[in-house]
Amino acid sequence: MNVRQRLLALMGPWAGALSLSLLARTLSIRREETAVEARWRAGLPTIYAVWHGRLALMPWLYARRDLRVLISRSRDGEIVAALIRRFGFVPVRGSSSRGGAQGFRALTRALAAGQSVVIVPDGPRGPREVVKPGIVGLARLSGAAVVPVAVGASSEWRLGSWDEFRIPRPFARCVVRFGETIHIARGADAAQKDAARKDIESALRSVTWQVDEEAAR
Repeated sequence: MNVRQRLLALMGPWAGALSLSLLARTLSIRREETAVEARWRAGLPTIYAVWHGRLALMPWLYARRDLRVLISRSRDGEIVAALIRRFGFVPVRGSSSRGGAQGFRALTRALAAGQSVVIVPDGPRGPREVVKPGIVGLARLSGAAVVPVAVGASSEWRLGSWDEFRIPRPFARCVVRFGETIHIARGADAAQKDAARKDIESALRSVTWQVDEEAAR
């Protein structure tokens, strides 16, 4: 690791967390959380599904909720892991490409212990807004419900990355909305698992469309 990389690893998480906090304080944010309030009161372990490109505000919005998040083992992933720790999120290292089995087991144990997790079902490399089977397997084995969540902004920057990563512009109107829970039977066969994957994808696209429409009003 060269000097530039060391400096980025040291300062990147601090600068990113500060920038996110300052940005978030300029935003007008409406929270539509009715669908999950009962789960929060009951302390039910939950798998929250959010598109990779819609993650920007999540650490600030739900800081200190002790959420587990699967983060790539890459060098960039280390910076992201350090950043989300500053908001009280707990990174679980691994992805579909590196350390996937270990990360999957860690998430399963977290859910069994009553903790909730955040899954990016189209990550880490896409295709964009296409749900991969991993979230279905996690829900089936753990028995935890999947809840789709999306964040929309009236004005935003979109990066040129595969996920078109979105960052709200200062003073934008934002909406965060949770969808209805999706349950997957432990004994689901191949056809049922594929149907569940499509249900999650459809629900995520629906709630994403909703927040974009609501933020634009």
